[in-house]
Amino acid sequence: IFMLPFALCGAVLAARGWPSAHALIWIVVAMVAARSAAMAFNRLADASIDAANPRTKMRALPAGALTPGFVWTFVIASCCIFLGAAYELNRLSFFLAPLALAIVFFYSYTKRFTRWSHFFLGFAMGIAPTAAWIAVRGSLDPRILLLTGAVTFWGGGFDVLYACQDHDFDREQGLHSIPRYFGISRALWISRFFHVLMLAFLIAMIITFGLGTLAVAGVALVASLLIYEHSLVSASDLSKLNAAFFTMNGVISIMFFFFIAGDVLLRR
Repeated sequence: IFMLPFALCGAVLAARGWPSAHALIWIVVAMVAARSAAMAFNRLADASIDAANPRTKMRALPAGALTPGFVWTFVIASCCIFLGAAYELNRLSFFLAPLALAIVFFYSYTKRFTRWSHFFLGFAMGIAPTAAWIAVRGSLDPRILLLTGAVTFWGGGFDVLYACQDHDFDREQGLHSIPRYFGISRALWISRFFHVLMLAFLIAMIITFGLGTLAVAGVALVASLLIYEHSLVSASDLSKLNAAFFTMNGVISIMFFFFIAGDVLLRR
């Protein structure tokens, strides 16, 4: 829900319309496999942390519903599927696939040494549209990095929001996060700043690609949804955090894709 629509934006921009069925199918397979591998690896890396956190202690691994061996098998299988999908796309995609896996796996350890771990998560998400561009074109165009920048700050911003609920736990366990170091109130402002940067990158992308009115309307809608998302939470009330995190960001990614795809297809 979060990354796939932005990856498809990259594919549509690269193809200047709908990509071929072959490219579209293998991009979707690669995205699902990479996301599955990353999520499962994160659960393995954070198993002891999740077990100590009242909010996450009922996740499958700490609760004993799944064994580490099973999850490792799932990670390896997902990686193999991802590499196979990259091979089916083109040579450059296959060559860069191990680097993509290294980036998404590395994020799981960043909270152990830097308060900017949220930015690393955003970047792990942000490589999706650039990867999709390479999957379609077989080469890299610097223009698509603007969409990578937008997704990086979008993901980083909403992860700061999500981390606010673990403010006390992170401090007790010695984990690093923006809410822990700056407090919840300032963390909310940092999240807002990240999302302003996201909008700036989206505007730059529209100008650079020469997109039209529908794309501009898509950015305006994203801005409106972000404003609403931030209105749902405050330093004194995080009760609507799940709605702000899951629902609103899912809507943002899907709606933005439809507006960008519609603009590209109409202009074609």
